[in-house]
Amino acid sequence: MKYEFVNDLKGYVRNITIFAMVSLVGGASALIAPAQTLSNATADKISVNAEGVVHVPAQDVPVSRFLSPEGKKYMADHLKAMASPGQYQKDAAGYLERQRILYPVNREDTKVGGVHAYVYTPKDGINSRNKNRVLINLHGGGFSGCWPSCAELESIPISGLGKIRVVSVDYRQGPKYKHPAASEDVASVYRELLKTYHPQNIGIFGCSAGGMLTAMSVAWFQKKNLPQPGAVGIFCAGAGSPEGAGFGGDASYMSTQLGELRMPSSSPGQDRGRGPGYLDGTEPDDPLVSPIISPEVLAKFPPTLLVTGTRGMELSSALYTHIQLLKAGVDARIAVWEGLFHGFFYNPDVPESRDCYDIIVRYFDRQLGK
Repeated sequence: MKYEFVNDLKGYVRNITIFAMVSLVGGASALIAPAQTLSNATADKISVNAEGVVHVPAQDVPVSRFLSPEGKKYMADHLKAMASPGQYQKDAAGYLERQRILYPVNREDTKVGGVHAYVYTPKDGINSRNKNRVLINLHGGGFSGCWPSCAELESIPISGLGKIRVVSVDYRQGPKYKHPAASEDVASVYRELLKTYHPQNIGIFGCSAGGMLTAMSVAWFQKKNLPQPGAVGIFCAGAGSPEGAGFGGDASYMSTQLGELRMPSSSPGQDRGRGPGYLDGTEPDDPLVSPIISPEVLAKFPPTLLVTGTRGMELSSALYTHIQLLKAGVDARIAVWEGLFHGFFYNPDVPESRDCYDIIVRYFDRQLGK
């Protein structure tokens, strides 16, 4: 999570470790060169050691053929942006500008339950089906920033397309604040909304750190004996990992490199996906930090939608979360976009992003009010 959008999208591409040669379709040139050149004999051989560690020689990986033409260009442009410090921030600013045009909403700067929040409503009005419904958004940013940029990018298309009110929470983050400050803030907002809405008419969703916080909040509600919401969306994330909060799994060695040009971290703290300071002092076996480790907590989850991509660094965590929720008897569903990366749906001009918005909107429409 350290590498997610932080400080209003500034510094997102710092400390990128360049590790392999990547070739892109559509005439895009190779971006990076390997740090060491393997011999021809080594390069042609895949080997495995006694512990099951597989050595994979350097190879060229084109963007997926399953992507739309726009999606292929988007993937190529994203990789080039990740290799060019400063470019991603410019791209994200453009995505936000386009969202505001395509999905016009009103934004109220307010407090809900004593917590700062933005409340989004569609300019052409809330759908009659949604007058008694509301969504809570928990923005991404590695528990260390990206307010309000990520909040806007996640909330605007869902409010505008879904014709529904979205409350995006400006929850407390690190390094100034520590866990469970963010969970407490979400609970304060939730309690306030319960004065107006039935719990089955409230949905919660978030991307990346916000997806993790969505899962943490469900566990926190259980601890505080609050009713569960009608449905939740854990996007660009999972509900933790067996090692604690964070991503991990095979995706650290495959999807992350192909989607973000990053090597897995050798730091245990970074492996757990910690933003600067927020999760310091927490234990990997705490279900309030990593709900995935507790079947009892998972069994009480509401219907859950997970969203990820095959090049998302969260892919393994999302897949593992889906299976554990199904084992616990939860109505859990997962949508995996072939060939796309962490937080891909921020760009509204790509067909795959619009498909993602549609699925999210339809999911909450079907689940809320049951």
